[in-house]
Amino acid sequence: MAEETLHTSISPIDILQVADTVAQEKGISKEDVIEAMEAAIQKAGRSKYGHEFDVRAEINRDNGDIVLKRFMEVVKDVEDKTREISLKDAKKKNPDAKIGDFQSTVLPPIDLVRIAAQTAKQVIVQKVREVERKKQYEEYKDRVGEIVNGVVKRIEFGNLVIDLGRAEAILRREELLANESFRRSDRIRAYIYDVQSDTRGPQIFLSRAHPQFMAQLFKQEVPEIYDGVIEIKSVARDPGSRAKIAVSSNDSSIDPVGACVGMRGSRVQAVVSELQGEKIDIVPWSEDTATFVVNSLAPAEVSKIIIDEDTKRIEVVIPDDQLSLAIGRRGQNVRLASVLSGWEIDILTEEQESDKRGQEFKEKSKILIDALGIDDVIAHLLVTEGYSSPDELTSVSPEEVTKIEGFDSTIANEVIEKAKDFVSKRNKKIDQEIEKLGISRELLDLPHIEPTDLFILSKSGIQTLDNLADLSSDELIEILDASKLKAKQADEIIMAAREHWFKDDEEKETEIETNTKDATSEEAKKKTDMKATKESS
Repeated sequence: MAEETLHTSISPIDILQVADTVAQEKGISKEDVIEAMEAAIQKAGRSKYGHEFDVRAEINRDNGDIVLKRFMEVVKDVEDKTREISLKDAKKKNPDAKIGDFQSTVLPPIDLVRIAAQTAKQVIVQKVREVERKKQYEEYKDRVGEIVNGVVKRIEFGNLVIDLGRAEAILRREELLANESFRRSDRIRAYIYDVQSDTRGPQIFLSRAHPQFMAQLFKQEVPEIYDGVIEIKSVARDPGSRAKIAVSSNDSSIDPVGACVGMRGSRVQAVVSELQGEKIDIVPWSEDTATFVVNSLAPAEVSKIIIDEDTKRIEVVIPDDQLSLAIGRRGQNVRLASVLSGWEIDILTEEQESDKRGQEFKEKSKILIDALGIDDVIAHLLVTEGYSSPDELTSVSPEEVTKIEGFDSTIANEVIEKAKDFVSKRNKKIDQEIEKLGISRELLDLPHIEPTDLFILSKSGIQTLDNLADLSSDELIEILDASKLKAKQADEIIMAAREHWFKDDEEKETEIETNTKDATSEEAKKKTDMKATKESS
């Protein structure tokens, strides 16, 4: 059946000219406009012939001719008579038809005057909007992390809609500073922290409370930061109240703090003004953790620091009269210092630290007294020298212990023997309990796992490597003591427990490869034997 061009008061050439004109005016491709026209004509065709039919419109890109067709898919068993045709019936029209093909039938022409004036316009406008939104998203998705200037267009439930010129952005109420208020037509600067694609267009989210907003403001005000001579290492903010920023210099002749402050404080004051008077502490960064933490807690003075690498905690000892200064109002100073340094900081006065050390000393001494049956004087001397458990005494020589004041070889040997005897009996008892409970001893080979942990795990049904490997880090921390086990340690335990899974997979792959090679070799040998037999014949 010959294809028929649809009747319309608009000539084919006019259609192409209209498409070209719209494309130029809206700044989109001519192909997008023609596709929008096809969608409009297709919509009108389905309205006339039935929405249940697969009706499609095609505009010839060369001469502008419009053809409306109905498509049907060739299938084995017809379930939808409006969109499907059996293979048997399809072969009547086309002997070469096969399942999965589409057969088309040209539909009678329809009047496109009203369509061109109404439906096509609506669809084209929608298509133009879609293309514009796509262009906006492509433009702004790579601008996350930048500061932009805009004008407050309207206020919706406390959230600001900002006109950026080529797009609109959202500044939520919680992303504003506490003491800020803006009205319609006010100019505003904010930080792009996220851009998302949405059916309504790109969603651009702005913030003035984000820590990186302050960092980007310093980058604009301090040329040395923009040029990379000074580097911002970390930022911590209590928006609208107080902030800390750690900086370092790649040039030893340039003071990073002084450069950020500027002549008579001009540079930092410009940032403070933009942040509505937010107090900013500029901290010199240091690779040495202790030094950096001391700098972060300024202006408070620090007497001593005790670092615990395993738990990522730091105890900071300060003079009694510096306590309120170190903690800050409502804990603000120490909280910001903790965020800035990435360490959990515990503040202790000298008196509190002394009491804590005294209590720990008593507890460690009692452990040795109860375990070894020694008097408190000997226990105190051992703890003072750093021996806080029987296990530590089993691995030292008598000569090392005799170096302690008041110890001779007889006392040293006696203490070490008692420690070995205690540890041996304790381990034997633990072994019996482990065997009794059916706990796999492989768990003891895992990092950070102690014998007492096995009994806690067993109560939760964790008795084998596979049981433990199935857990998440959070679940393991919940089962064991959270104050003892940190996220990093839990991750190491879980990964160590899963190692045998990877080994098993590797062994299976190796076995498959070996079997494949053997089979290939056997096949090759058979072919060689057959060839040799034929040649001998």
